[in-house]
Amino acid sequence: MAFSRRQDEPIPEVETDVWACQSSECVGWMRDSFSFAAEPTCPLCQSEMKKEVRILPELK
Repeated sequence: MAFSRRQDEPIPEVETDVWACQSSECVGWMRDSFSFAAEPTCPLCQSEMKKEVRILPELK
């Protein structure tokens, strides 16, 4: 029996609110729905984060 990670259908992408790190040396970001704080700090470098919209795969 063979196992495959192939998807039968492509995952739809949607506009998603995210928090993005403002440090030029960090690429950290998180989905807004995964944040517990009203204005979170970056979990990687503890810098300030700014709200953005990105096109990401839809989570179900």
